[in-house]
Formats: sequence, structure tokens, C-alpha cells
Amino acid sequence: MKKLLYLFLVIVLTSSCSKYLDQVPDDRLTLDETFRTWSTAQRFLADVYRSVPDEFGQRNPGSETNRGLWTGGCDEADFVWGFVQSNDVNIGNWDANSGFVGDYWRNFYRGIRSASVFMENADAIRDLSPDLIKQYKAEARALRAMYYFYLMRIYGPVIILGEKAPAVDADLQLPRNSFDECVEYVTTELEKAAADLPVIPRNDEEYGHITKGVAMAFRANALMYAASPLYNGNTDFADMVNKDGKHLISQTYDAAKWTKAAEAYKAFLSTFVPGTYDLFRKNDANGNYDPYLSCRDVLLTDWNKEVIFARTGSSVSPKQYEMTPYHNGASSRDVKGSGGLGATQNMVDAFFMKNGRSIDDPLSGYVKEGTSMFQPPNDTHEKEIYNQWVNREPRFYVGITYDGSTWLNTSFGEITTRLYNTGNSGKRTGGGDYSPTGYIVRKAMGLGAWDISNRTLILIRLAEIYLSYAECVNESDPSNPDALKYLNLIRERAGIPQYGTEGLAVPAGQDGMREAIRKERRIELAFENNRFFDVRRWKIGEQTQNGPMSGLNISADMPDFLKVVTFETRVFNRRHYFFPIPSNDVNNDKQLVQNPGW
Repeated sequence: MKKLLYLFLVIVLTSSCSKYLDQVPDDRLTLDETFRTWSTAQRFLADVYRSVPDEFGQRNPGSETNRGLWTGGCDEADFVWGFVQSNDVNIGNWDANSGFVGDYWRNFYRGIRSASVFMENADAIRDLSPDLIKQYKAEARALRAMYYFYLMRIYGPVIILGEKAPAVDADLQLPRNSFDECVEYVTTELEKAAADLPVIPRNDEEYGHITKGVAMAFRANALMYAASPLYNGNTDFADMVNKDGKHLISQTYDAAKWTKAAEAYKAFLSTFVPGTYDLFRKNDANGNYDPYLSCRDVLLTDWNKEVIFARTGSSVSPKQYEMTPYHNGASSRDVKGSGGLGATQNMVDAFFMKNGRSIDDPLSGYVKEGTSMFQPPNDTHEKEIYNQWVNREPRFYVGITYDGSTWLNTSFGEITTRLYNTGNSGKRTGGGDYSPTGYIVRKAMGLGAWDISNRTLILIRLAEIYLSYAECVNESDPSNPDALKYLNLIRERAGIPQYGTEGLAVPAGQDGMREAIRKERRIELAFENNRFFDVRRWKIGEQTQNGPMSGLNISADMPDFLKVVTFETRVFNRRHYFFPIPSNDVNNDKQLVQNPGW
């Protein structure tokens, strides 16, 4: 089985929670003992990997595996349960003392220190070849850089600790590095690590390890962030300064940053595509290409050729419980869940029609009222469907469970999901388990029982790289045809017309192309933990994440259920572009400044 076992480190962990280096391995089991043999050193390395985010476990964000809050914490979705902390983020009810705020900070710094300790001591391993020692040190180096990048996405500029691991009990008094300094460090480290990493895993047991492609993908992503509006000449954050007055966010726009990022993505594509990675494609039972199956199964097929980086251990069962409707009366718990992760109307409306046009395009053919006999791509026969969900693009049916849709698991017969108030998965029927929006997130839901634990969590796939490259090319060189080329490759795989074909005009100018790329990214990467960070780096959060959020009228039966209503008024202002630094750490490190507004 292609897996990497995430083992707990045998070294005792400290118990204090007062500094960002706490809860990292101490040296009570001597380093000599730990690194004498590969059997114990391997467990140490596995513990370094433990900080790779488990972004499926979003009901309880943070914790020791860095579970995400990104899907329910943006305009894609909402959780029905009040205890889910992304709900607090959405209404502005969180601060520097919130538990998940400290978890991410401490966990990633713990991983950073553990990676440094491994690199310092790995040469002492007696029963491992020099070549493998070099590879595993490179993996630790890459992980350390990746953990800095994860910190930067959340908190902005952070503290770079340097090459040598500080002592656990060190009383560090360090200022934050600027964002550009952080990016320079991360990209340099990833490039250095990539030189000693394999292109593909050496064997099945090393799937989930860092490869050359993983390191170079993260390197390009870091450069794209540095070029993005939040970090590149953002005078709105002129007050983000260290105590000596040093600006932490660049105050001068530099177009060359987009060029550098575009070059990094181009180098990745030239090196790895199509030999190592390629877009996932799947045929139907008759041998014909099927865009619905391709877009659905890319997230269900472990280690397919589109996967660049994945986490082998993940909270897939709770995630699938959230996506499986309540289905009152169904004959098996395998098809009975909560449906508690609701997709917003905002996200539903973002998907294109089958002809590749947005629903507000007069030529799209979108009809909001009435019903039609229609066979969705995952169904075996026609059924009466409300027109607003008819003739949508394949990715809509991959991503959204709507009223009247057929459930994926047909092992216990065909089940039609009904989401109106008294339907089999409605608010009144489910009690505390129902969709808060009248839709349920479906993307990445397996085809069998929801209660499984052996599927990977894809963290980066090639489609993301294509769209990132298109974005960077458009910003750095608008006349470059690669922006349109890679945008159209995504649309072609999705089974919708490419721009420049079937009467669909090529987006006009840099602004038009920017809008098209952002729309495509929102749809292609929906519910994959990108949108939360994209709206921030684009500096549009105050428009997209603030104010009324819409869904259907879940307290009513048909036809009133179909009325679009506001289910929540969300709060997003300038300070929400960055998480606060945990209060304990700001209080302990007198050089560490808090993010503005917190």
C-alpha cells in the first residue's frame, strides 16, 4: 500500500504552552540514541511530517495536525453547527487568544525546529547509505521551508529562525522578518532541497514524501504570493512595522515579482509535464472521454498523475460525514450522514453553464424558474430537476448536492436527496444535522460508505499549477499566449468550450483575462482550501467575504424553499487579511509586533 506512516516521536514532548517553540521534541532521549539507527531516526522524520496540514478535519481546526478552517471560513460554504470555529471567523468573533490561532503558530514552528534537529544529526545514522541520508535531509529542509510558507499564508511576515535549531527553553527575543525576506529564505531553501530530492518516490512506502516536484511547486507558490496585491506595494499596511520602524510588507509595487513567479512555474512545467505529472483524464464505460468522471475522480484516485503533493493520513471520515446528507429512512448508515457542510448560493452561482458561460451572460441559457426533465451526468435516467440546476457544467455536479439530486452511493438503491424543510435531509427532519444553505458540498466525496479512513488528502495538484502560471503570465506579460493556453487546458478537461471557440470570445485585455482566470480558479479549485487564501492575496476579501451570504430558504417546503435568502451577515475588514499573532507569544517576545488591528 502506498503510504507513509505518521508515527509519534518517541522523544518526550514538553508541556509548556507559553512560547512558539514549546511542544517540540526536547533532548531527554539523547540525540546520540535517536540518530544511532535508522529505525529511531525514521520515527523522528515521520514526526517532522506530522505537521503537514490535515485540511479535511475542519470541524475542529488547528489541533496537533493543523486541521483547516478554510472551506467553511470563506464564501464557499458554511457549517450548520455553532461550535465549528470557522463560524466564529465568519462573524468576526475571534482574536489572538482563540485556540486555533495559537495551534497553527506553535505546530508549524514545532515542525520547523524538528526539521532543523533532523538535518543537524542525520549524518550520524550508522545503518543508512550516504545517498539516502542526503535525500532525507533534503526532505527535512523542504518541509521546514514549506512550514514557513504555511505560516506566511496565515500570519503574513514571520520570524525566520535560521539554520540551527534553538533550544526548547531558549528565551528568544526576535523581530519578524519582512515578507520579502521570508519569501527569499523559503525559495532559496526549497531550491537547495530540490537538488537532492528524487523526481518520483523510490518505492511505494515513500508516497507522501517530499519530491523534487513538491519542492519546486511550493517555491513557485511562494513567489506568486510575494507578487500578489496583498504583499506587493500594499500601502494599506504601511503600519505593519517592527519596533525599529522596518516595513514588513513591501510599500513599492514591483512588477518583476510576477515575472519571477511566472518563470518558476514555467520551469516546473518544462521539467515535470507531461513526463511526471499530467492532467487526470478518465473515460466512461464505452471508452469515451468523460469530463464529469475526470473532474470527480481526480480527487478520489490516490496518486494519480495529477497529484503533486498529498497527505496520506487525513480526517476523511468526518469530512465525508459532513458531505453525506441525512437521508432519513435510508436502509444503511453508509448513506446516512449529516449534510452539515452547506455550499453557499454565492458558490453555486459561480459555476458556469454547460456552454461555458456564466449564468449572468444573456447567452448562457440559464433559467431560474420552473423545472425540466433532465439527466445529470452522474445519473442513469432523466428526472424532474429545477431549471436553475439544469445544463450546468460537469464541475457543478461534481461539487454540489442540490435538492432532487441522486446520491453517489447506490449500493442500497437509488436515493434522491430532498433538502427542503420536511424532506429526507431537510432542517425539520434532521434536527441538528442539516444543510444551513439548502445545498451540500459534494466534491471529494467517495462513492461508498462515508466512514472510511484510507484515502489521501490532495494538497497540490497540477490544475492549480496551470491556473497559477496563467495568472502570473497575465500579470507579467499580458501578450503571452500561455495565459490563454493553460486557462483553456483546464476548461477542455472540464468539458466546456474553450475561449476562442464556439462563439466564446477570448477575454479582452489583461483585466478581462484576470477576471476569467480568477473565475476559473474559483470553480476548478472549489472546496480545495484555496479560496480562503486567494481572496486575501488578491486583496478582495472586503468585497467577497463581508456582508450578506446567501442560501435557499431551508425553513420552508416547496416552492418557498427555492427563494434565495440571507442566512448570515459576515464580517471582514482590514485586520482579517492576517491572523493575529498569539497573545502569549507577543507578550513573551518583546521584539515581536502584533498584526495591525488586533
